[in-house]
Amino acid sequence: MDLRIFTEPQQGATYDTLLAVAKATEDLGFDAFFRSDHYLRMGTVDGLPGPTDAWITLAGLARETKRIRLGTLMTAGTFRLPGVLAIQVAQVDQMSGGRVELGLGAGWFEEEHKAYGIPFPKEKFARLEEQLEIVTGLWATDPGKTFDFHGTYYDLTESPALPKPAQRKIPVLVGGHGPSRTPRLAAKYADEFNMPFASVEDSERQFGRVRAAAEEAGRDGHELTYSNALVVCVGRDDAEVARRAAAIGREVEELKLNGLAGSPSEVVDKIGRYAEAGSSRIYLQVLDLDDLDHLELISAQVQSQLS
Repeated sequence: MDLRIFTEPQQGATYDTLLAVAKATEDLGFDAFFRSDHYLRMGTVDGLPGPTDAWITLAGLARETKRIRLGTLMTAGTFRLPGVLAIQVAQVDQMSGGRVELGLGAGWFEEEHKAYGIPFPKEKFARLEEQLEIVTGLWATDPGKTFDFHGTYYDLTESPALPKPAQRKIPVLVGGHGPSRTPRLAAKYADEFNMPFASVEDSERQFGRVRAAAEEAGRDGHELTYSNALVVCVGRDDAEVARRAAAIGREVEELKLNGLAGSPSEVVDKIGRYAEAGSSRIYLQVLDLDDLDHLELISAQVQSQLS
């Protein structure tokens, strides 16, 4: 089971804070550092000092880390034109020496679009499908050839399809709870399917839909990596769990029900249930980015039992 650290910087984090978390991620043996792609805080937090851009952040971290994978859960398709996004991600991949992964979603948080003047179209899912075809098509175009795409929402003519990423193929992540269109999209374009904030039972059901969609598309459904994203709150004893839950404004019992919370042994046991459902990778949503001792505990007493 791979464990990855997943952050939500729109809730309040500077680049230096994210750098400290990314370096701890690397030093403590976790597989990857991922971040959300949002421009507005959620809930009652003040979000200070304000948002940081996902791909600018990852470009900086690409130069200041050496081993960990770097990526987004999920880049909002509404934020960037697909041709521009393909350039950005390929460049960051070059800057990292080939350690980047792209999670791409339709975009959903209307308030942040209003706050920063970003169009919020109705037909987001149809646009996402074209975006995935364009981004992956640009990267896959042979050097010296050009890429053309004439869709409903985007039109590219004689694109040189440059720059190329360092990796032969940048892993693409698709995720979500949708019962039909989402599995079909994952089957066509994704290297990894991510089920965010879902129960073991719902994850197993959705993984099955994705495998079936892949088989229907003529692809081995077991080719994909299946993963979950879950909030994490681990403590050596009940008091430490309660303190960490309070720090992120959550209740312990709710976290135990909907996330990975409790003692290291409780969390290891629950991760095992997700593994039985087909998950081979967990994105640990860390909400208190100043609590690096939390990461040390997870590394020493959770990750060590899963390797």
